[in-house]
Amino acid sequence: MAGTAPTELADGLWSWPARHPEWHPGDFGAEVVSFAARADGTLLLIDPLLPVEEPEEALALLDAEAERVERIAILITITYHVRSAESLWQRYQSGHEVSIHSHLAAGKRLTESAEAFVAMTPGERLPGGAMPYAIGKPRRYEYPLHLPDHDALVFGDAVVGVDSGLRVWAQRQIDEEVVRFHRERFNPTLEPLVEIGAGRMLMTHGPSVLSNGSAALRAAIEAPPWYHRPA
Repeated sequence: MAGTAPTELADGLWSWPARHPEWHPGDFGAEVVSFAARADGTLLLIDPLLPVEEPEEALALLDAEAERVERIAILITITYHVRSAESLWQRYQSGHEVSIHSHLAAGKRLTESAEAFVAMTPGERLPGGAMPYAIGKPRRYEYPLHLPDHDALVFGDAVVGVDSGLRVWAQRQIDEEVVRFHRERFNPTLEPLVEIGAGRMLMTHGPSVLSNGSAALRAAIEAPPWYHRPA
């Protein structure tokens, strides 16, 4: 991994990479991306994972931005991405109003910060104006997030960035049944996200798309599903 320094993607919007605690180095998914956004007087921390070896630069950014707001909201797109949510809640809760938002199932992964947990409801506006959307048929424990102040959609695992662009990530090895499932059941649930018209698609796995994002998401929906099994 080249480094863990935050990158400013737009005014009030940042990302930083970190090593996934369970995936092997060099494997797809071994590096994951977290996001921070300042919106409507709130600091949003999205799927935050602090680097184990060099967290100082990410924390310096978050500390500086925390001084500018009274409220911090930690938004978790999918239950597996609780990551550093509790340690950041512990860091900031004494001086800020800090809440943690995700699918109801994510609350079971919290201990000390359980009192700060608020279950997301699709279509219900979150702090900072963020909006969660339900996907999947049956529904997944994953809510992509629309950040209207930053013209962005954030995905957990459903859509990832690869060398060829964005792809819909299948949950198992691809065969005819998987292709049919995505074409007929899963991918249609992503269509409302295309209609939002967001310019940026922010990926926690792989490179993000920072312009013409809706076109990139449309291409991903129309392409065959993509699969990678962790080594």
